[in-house]
Amino acid sequence: MRLRTMSVTAGVSALLLLTGCGAADMTKQASPFAGAQGAGTVTLSVQSWVGAQANVGVAQYLLEHELGYRVDTVQVDEVPAWDALSQGRVDAILEDWGHPDQEKRYVEDKKTIVAGGGLGVTGHIGWYVPTYFARQHPDVTDWKNLNKYAGRLRTAESGGKGQLLDGSPSYVTNDKALVGNLKLNYQVVFAGSEAAQITQMKQFAKEKKPFLTYWYSPQWLFEKVPMTEVKLPAYKEGCDADAAKVACAYPHTPLQKYLNTDFAKNGGRAAAFLKKFKWTTEDQNEVSLMIANDKMSAQEAAKKWVDSHPSTWRAWLS
Repeated sequence: MRLRTMSVTAGVSALLLLTGCGAADMTKQASPFAGAQGAGTVTLSVQSWVGAQANVGVAQYLLEHELGYRVDTVQVDEVPAWDALSQGRVDAILEDWGHPDQEKRYVEDKKTIVAGGGLGVTGHIGWYVPTYFARQHPDVTDWKNLNKYAGRLRTAESGGKGQLLDGSPSYVTNDKALVGNLKLNYQVVFAGSEAAQITQMKQFAKEKKPFLTYWYSPQWLFEKVPMTEVKLPAYKEGCDADAAKVACAYPHTPLQKYLNTDFAKNGGRAAAFLKKFKWTTEDQNEVSLMIANDKMSAQEAAKKWVDSHPSTWRAWLS
């Protein structure tokens, strides 16, 4: 992904913000409790987007209130999170959108990380326009017609070209390559974070202005700002193998969990619980909406979800 760094999420305790530079050194700043023998502590990597924070919020709540662990959380960019996990600086990543290079290095070759099973949620990245604009101009939903609307989608930040709004520069995307390879008269403009991107989209929607944006599902914002996907050239296996030559849509990706190998073997009930942690897109969006829209802390949202879904989470503890 994207997936994708933004500000520290309210309610996620002891959150340490790390940047994408100097990954090997940064992991040394992670929780000193990670991998501590007999400490009864679990350290989870929490990604910057709200859906990932929802995962960690619920996992943290149940680990603490049902299993008696202390949970530390560390915010790390996508690729450095794999380095931290390999070194045992964090114990688990609960939402990964696919990093084949890291999988080969750490899972297949070094064997310092093991797969923790599917999260139960399928992720998809794409380009979207607001549905009110798509209804007025149905042909905008075909990439071949985007240049026709470049003038309507121009902003001060995009200069004389149309604007393709992205989130954080740290997100792993194909957008610049797609714009160039599809010969589109657009400029990728970074909002800076998921939060800033959401703020811009909500403002555009309030004013009923058109916009074109990189976005992804699952995502709670679709309930507040209905959007329609622009059809890019169909995804085929391997079409994105060369990042510089990508000219196809993003794939649909079953999101995965990964655990540090030692933790997976010796993490007891905590490791077993995280392997069983699996919920639906609707579950994740329910908690995400409480965090992002209702301004609840991650733990408040988690408690509300846990109280109303006992039949779901009790299976994770068995």
